[in-house]
Amino acid sequence: MLLSLEEIAVKGSVIEGLSCECGIRHEDRNKGCHACIPRSRKWHMERLFLIVLGLIALYIVHIVLDHFRVQVLGSFFSAFYEYAGILWLPMAIGLLIGGLIDRFVPPAYIWKVLAQHRRGSVLYSVGLGFLASACSHGILAISMELYRKGASTPAIVSFLLASPWASLPVTMLLLGFFGIKGLVFIFSAIAIAITTGLLYQALDRAGMVECNAHGGKPEENFSILDDARARLRAYDFSAKNIFRDLISVLRGSWELARMILWWIIIGMISAATLHAYVPSEAFMNYLGPTMPGLLATLIFATVIEVCSEGSAPLALELYRQTGAFGNALVFLMAGVATDYTEVGLIWSNIGRKAALWLPVLTVPQIVIIGYLLNIIL
Repeated sequence: MLLSLEEIAVKGSVIEGLSCECGIRHEDRNKGCHACIPRSRKWHMERLFLIVLGLIALYIVHIVLDHFRVQVLGSFFSAFYEYAGILWLPMAIGLLIGGLIDRFVPPAYIWKVLAQHRRGSVLYSVGLGFLASACSHGILAISMELYRKGASTPAIVSFLLASPWASLPVTMLLLGFFGIKGLVFIFSAIAIAITTGLLYQALDRAGMVECNAHGGKPEENFSILDDARARLRAYDFSAKNIFRDLISVLRGSWELARMILWWIIIGMISAATLHAYVPSEAFMNYLGPTMPGLLATLIFATVIEVCSEGSAPLALELYRQTGAFGNALVFLMAGVATDYTEVGLIWSNIGRKAALWLPVLTVPQIVIIGYLLNIIL
């Protein structure tokens, strides 16, 4: 039987902002009160509502200032609209896929492929990332839904690292921008995703990262293909049932949106601020093919990264201006590995230790590869 978001939440929610009917807010999400039914905070206390309200208030200030010919916020909102234009479609696709997973993918499928503590789970997650075809922020919705379905923490981390730069659409995009050199980004992303996933498995075995409370084991000799065929044969294709499933998919997408959209908006605000108020010459002067340039690129990538498709042209421009191919790789990869949107989402939904280990394990790999590429290419 398929589990809805509400049923999964009853078994131990990982959704930020839920508390139990007993009145106790369990800080350890792996040891919550499984007997209680969680309830959402009031709508006017939702972080998504508050941050949107803040943006509306800022826009009103912009209109008032613009009336008095004070052009202070115009460039900020122009950049914000540009980022919103880049993000809305991949985000919508990611949320829709997440809703489809919530409605139609049983937890046993995830347990079979991504929840087992084997090296194969990491390799499967990287392969799934190649097929996901969503940007770094669109993939957040999918990854959190996979986690709620029982995927292990190492598998989720590998999936998050591989998908933005090793997915099929972005592969074609990078090949178009960088030619055959674009494959270097793809292979580097896959290598870092696999290595980091295996390191997370070692940490998981040592109890140094949070494990998934929703994980489990499928029945012995369980076959995903046979089960999917049986479900398809038994599916009721009546208009009433299809409509009911559609509503369920949209409900699941909305629950994911509540979880991640406020993080996305924070990232867009930060990126728009830098785009509007930091001269482009400053980036080119300080992001050269040196170790200080690499470290500066790492810092800027942490706050600039908004979307994989949107970051690729910026990386190309950085390469053209500085000739530092390694810096372009650091800009792309570090944006995913250190992006506070992803780190914050892992922190609030998986755990503090899992979030902190992400930059600790990935940044050294990224900097070393970037430094070697500056020497070789």
